[in-house]
Amino acid sequence: GRRRREAAEEEVEETPQEKKLRLAKQYLEELRQLEEERAEEEEELEPADLIGDRLKEDVLEQKGRLQRLVAKDVQPPDPARIRVLRGHQLPVTCLVISPDDRFIFSASKDGSLIKCKWEVDSGKRLCVVPGGKKGTEERHMGHASHVLCMAISSDGKYLATGDRNKLIMIWDAATCKRLHIFTGHRDAVSGLSFRKGTHQLYSASHDRCVKVWDVGENAYVETLFGHQDIITGLDCLSRECCVTAGGRDGTVRLWKIPEESQLVFSGHQGSIDCIQLISEEHMVSGADDGSLALWGLTKKKPLALARQAHGEQEAQGLQQPFWISAVAALRNSDLLATGSHSGSVKLWKCGEGFRKLEHLLDIPLVGFVNSLKFSAAGDFLVAGIGQEHRLGRWWRIKEAKNSICIIPLK
Repeated sequence: GRRRREAAEEEVEETPQEKKLRLAKQYLEELRQLEEERAEEEEELEPADLIGDRLKEDVLEQKGRLQRLVAKDVQPPDPARIRVLRGHQLPVTCLVISPDDRFIFSASKDGSLIKCKWEVDSGKRLCVVPGGKKGTEERHMGHASHVLCMAISSDGKYLATGDRNKLIMIWDAATCKRLHIFTGHRDAVSGLSFRKGTHQLYSASHDRCVKVWDVGENAYVETLFGHQDIITGLDCLSRECCVTAGGRDGTVRLWKIPEESQLVFSGHQGSIDCIQLISEEHMVSGADDGSLALWGLTKKKPLALARQAHGEQEAQGLQQPFWISAVAALRNSDLLATGSHSGSVKLWKCGEGFRKLEHLLDIPLVGFVNSLKFSAAGDFLVAGIGQEHRLGRWWRIKEAKNSICIIPLK
């Protein structure tokens, strides 16, 4: 009976216009329910006003013009309230926060704790997927080499992880069950990001190319080429494009997927190691020459550049800047965070029109900050800490703890 019903439903073909109208109505209905729930809590505004405001926000966000000015109100967190979650044996390399801010997924160089799922409120470890020896990935659930990157879909359904062994694994985020393995990259997978509102996944690799996958359909879509060196990081939002950091080729690139074209940005002196979009129009990147750059997607040079953002260190008798190993942006706001191995995470404010970078405050943390993420609501920042840098073993900070740090923000 159910099969017949489903078949009958499938036979009713929609025109593209009808589909658009249906989806728009569905979206407005979801918004109305959300805002009514919120209004019941607040009992201040009429739900109609709330929907109007929310729609305005969505339009601004699409255009990249939504900017919440929150940086000026951020207060230094109390170090005693920073929570440290231990469970990874080797340095934490990457982490993501679920869209509802309730869970943190993290992975490490031990591959064995590929995926720790932590509950934010209790700090409890909910699920661990152990790794195995190289070549056992098919029989065995986890990765068999360093996990370098991860991403979660905007509906919280799928989690993707990429490793040194050229593999991308797709997981059910709720149950931690592995669903698929994607192969196709010819070197380590170093960046992953889901396009917002879809199950389209972008991946970047040390093989210098970007690939597009459809996770819902378990399918490979296309490959894009252009970088001259290994790609070290990747990010995307809701438009059909992504941005990548090109390591030693000194470029940041914006890939327009449907046109298969790219825009090339340059401005750093060293290897560009990390990148994140702030909004649909602006992004931030960090390099191993210690510089932090703010970009507008319409200008080829940085709008603002902070050199030696984390200061200098003495190494082999030379003064060298601390590498920027992680950047994070609170989406659609003026608040940024950067990590290095300088002993602190720094918070920054993007000045008027993204033309200035102002240092706000330091949060003391010992170790290599290999990953940083703001919660969607902006009430906490999570740092993935390791005794070593996520990509190599140039130095080791013995007193550091391989851990996840949850930093509350006021």
